[in-house]
Order: sequence, then structure tokens, then C-alpha cells
Amino acid sequence: MPRLAAGAGAAILTVALLAGAAAPATAAPGAAADAVSSAAGVASAGAAAAGAATAGPLAAVGSGETGPENRPELRRALQRLVDAGAVGAQLRVTDENGTWTGTAGRRSLGGHGGVPADGRFRIGSATKTITATIVLQLVAEGRIGLDDPVAGVVPLDGLDPRITVRMLLQHTSGLLSYSGAIDADGTYVPGIAGTLDELMANRLRGHEPEELVRYALDRPARFEPGTAWEYSNTNYTLAVLLVEALTGESYGQQVAERIVRPLGLRDTFAPGDRTAIPGPHAHAYYRFADGHVEDVTRMNPSGFAGAGDLISTTADLGTFATALAAGELLPSALLEEMRTPLAGSGVPVYGEYGLGLFVQDLGPGCGVVVSHNGGLPGYATLMYTSPDGATTLTGSVNYTDDATNSLAPEFIATTAHLTREVFCA
Repeated sequence: MPRLAAGAGAAILTVALLAGAAAPATAAPGAAADAVSSAAGVASAGAAAAGAATAGPLAAVGSGETGPENRPELRRALQRLVDAGAVGAQLRVTDENGTWTGTAGRRSLGGHGGVPADGRFRIGSATKTITATIVLQLVAEGRIGLDDPVAGVVPLDGLDPRITVRMLLQHTSGLLSYSGAIDADGTYVPGIAGTLDELMANRLRGHEPEELVRYALDRPARFEPGTAWEYSNTNYTLAVLLVEALTGESYGQQVAERIVRPLGLRDTFAPGDRTAIPGPHAHAYYRFADGHVEDVTRMNPSGFAGAGDLISTTADLGTFATALAAGELLPSALLEEMRTPLAGSGVPVYGEYGLGLFVQDLGPGCGVVVSHNGGLPGYATLMYTSPDGATTLTGSVNYTDDATNSLAPEFIATTAHLTREVFCA
């Protein structure tokens, strides 16, 4: 049984909380895209600093909601995020009572418009669930086996022949995340883009998937394949190369053909190296170490291919999560594989990790939820569903990110509150 990699036992996935949570001020974009950071670091990030620059003027902004019934607890949770410093937030809940949507805050700093309830956003690591689904569909079609080596399909020098498809989707390959990692003693292992400030200063720069994977292959493995668990963006960008090698089409084409069109999604796509978010959307911000704040809505997401680059909406994510849970996208045996967590993997906040999904038992009266949250600088995503797909919770927060991710403690607390409100009797 794989052990938990050094440092991950008390870890929180930063992008699954908020991009940049608890990353050192000198940390690389692991802060912005899933570097593993200590929970203690998040807790000490400074709740007093949360929203210090924006909470005042934003707290008074009204909220909007639609749905079959009044859900004051959900409305209060949204406003709680805004009061803590988020620029704005949107939420969608579908359950036996129908679909409820709500928004709070503003779409932009200094603006007067509210957050669009159907607005697009960068979904960050929720991308991984879509990537895993596509890979598992290829497994179902017999194009590759779940326990087949990847090296036989993706021709990259230095790729360990022991690394299998399962290991990529489960984060047990041992490949260093190109976005950085943090050891048990708090030592930061750098990623490809230097500090988070550097990543944001060069946010329009593009990357090729091969470049990102090569960065990891040229550095020591974190552990022997299959012997430990550590969250790594490299696994899912390598999965992109696997998909493209098996199909002869681009990852974006496969997202469209296998997920978007069959489900009738309207606002989900792989942007490639396009820097803008088309259509209605809220804005993301980043506070640099010198204190100045920039709008970072426009950025080149190719640096997180297959691991965090997709754009979507709360409605599309809810449709996808429901369809996946209901068995519309995968055969039952592979869906069961996907939702079977590896003992000792994952993080306390979200449970243990299967294949592109976290699985968490919320306890008596609540039951099990499956999820994959995510984010990129200035955006944080929620994507939760019950195992049968009957209840979903999807959402997005747009905010001012920083190297310490000061909003993380409030986001963690609010997420826990929301999941209990939605999934517990």
C-alpha cells in the first residue's frame, strides 16, 4: 500500500482551497496551482489579514438569488466570503427541491456590477476530474489499460517505465509537480516559474505540455512509482500527452467531443493559450509583494494543461458532476475505480483521493460526497456531488490573491459549512 509522501500527511492542496494558500512568499506557482502546503501554514496565514484591503467597501454590496425556495443559510455563506475579503462569489445548488443560485459581491474591484450568476471562470484543478474521465473513457474503449505503462505510448526520454495510467490519475507516480512542492520540514522545492510574483508578472507567457513534463523528468523523483502519494500537476499534464498520443487529436478537441457535446454544455472549453475569458465573467486580482494590486483575469493557462486550465460555469460543472455520478460517462466498473480512494492519500479537508476525485465521508446524517475543488490566482472553484448525482454544489469565488493567500482560512471554513448545509439531513 503506498504511503503518504513526506509532508502530505498534514497537507492542504492550495489550489483546491484557494490558489496560493500557505505557499511561502518565495514559492513558485505551486502556490497558484496545487503545490502541496502545510495545513498549519494555512491556519497561520493570518485570519486578521483576510480581506483587509477590500472587505469594507464590498461588505455592503447586495446579493441576488433564484430558486424554488429561500435558502438563507446559503446566502449568508456567500456574504460571509465577501465580508472576509472576496470580491464576489456565485453558488449553485441542485437537490430534491430544484436548483438554487445565488451571488454576492461585485464582478470587479471598483465596479458596481454584481457577479453574473451564469458567469464563466477558470476552474483550476476541477479540470483534473474531466481529464481523468477522458482517460478512463479511453481505457473503456480498450486503447490502453489502467495498469499499462505510460512510457510505451508517450515517447519521452527519462519517463520511468514503471509509471502506469493509474499512477498518473491517482498521484502515485512520484513525479515532481512542475508547480513546486513542499517537504515535510517545510522546505520548498521550486517549480518552473519561480516565485508567485514572477508567475503573475509573466502570466501571459505560454507553455507547451512537453516543456512542463520535461521540467519534472529532469529533476529527482519524489519517490519510487507506486510507493507513495503526492499531489502533482505533472501527472495530469502527462495525461494530456497520453490522450493526444492515443487519439491523434488535441486535448481541447477531446474535451469537446467526449464531455462538452454529449452533455450539451454551453460554456466549458479548453482555452489553450488564449488569455481572455469570453462572455460574462467576474474578475480576478493579485496583490504583489510590494503591495500593488493588478487585475489578473487575463492570463495564459497553458502552463497548467489538463491539470487546471479549463474554463466553465457553475451550471456546466453541475451538469458534468451529475452525469459522471449517474454513470452517463463511464462504465460502472471504471466509475467505481474512480471513486475508490487510496487509503492514506488526500488531505483532511477533502478526504482521500481516487482517480481524479476526492472521496469524503461527512459523517452521520450526511454520508459520502465526491469532489474536486480548484482554482488559479484570483479564482477558487467548488465542485461537489452526492454519489448518485442527485445533489450537487458548484461555485466560484473571485478575489484578490496574494503570496500568503490570506483568504484561505475563511474559504476553508465556509466550504465546510456549505457542504454540511447541502449534503446533511
